[in-house]
Amino acid sequence: MANTYSQIYIQIVFAVQNRGALIDYSWEDELYKYITGIVQNKEQKLIAINGMPDHIHILIGMKPTCNLSDLVREIKKSSNTFINEQKISKFSFKWQEGFGAFSYSHSQLGNVISYIQNQKQDHKKVSFKDEYLAFLEKFEIEFDRDYLFKWV
Repeated sequence: MANTYSQIYIQIVFAVQNRGALIDYSWEDELYKYITGIVQNKEQKLIAINGMPDHIHILIGMKPTCNLSDLVREIKKSSNTFINEQKISKFSFKWQEGFGAFSYSHSQLGNVISYIQNQKQDHKKVSFKDEYLAFLEKFEIEFDRDYLFKWV
């Protein structure tokens, strides 16, 4: 789109089905590289990616032509297939339905990148459930607890 200028930064958060701790440290970098490739092939900019054995955070610079739900659907579908076909997980792998998407201004990027990079340190103090609920409250997102992640 000629003469279209934008600055859209979105943090995407989603979990492993049933919150299983299936993302192993031994292959998480391979998964993150694979997801980076998906995002780049969709002509979006991956800024940061990291997570825990049961969930991940992805910060992207998004073009206005991108449909966020389609992008997340493709990330989940393709990475599910990659993990299961490559047999890098000892267990059958699947992402849980749904995701969180939180927008940021350019001035907030440093803090968000640092937050994503420090996931393993932060989760020594805060559970994913508490983290996710804090996001929903901070961003004033209405939600129905019945449709929130299935907490195991």
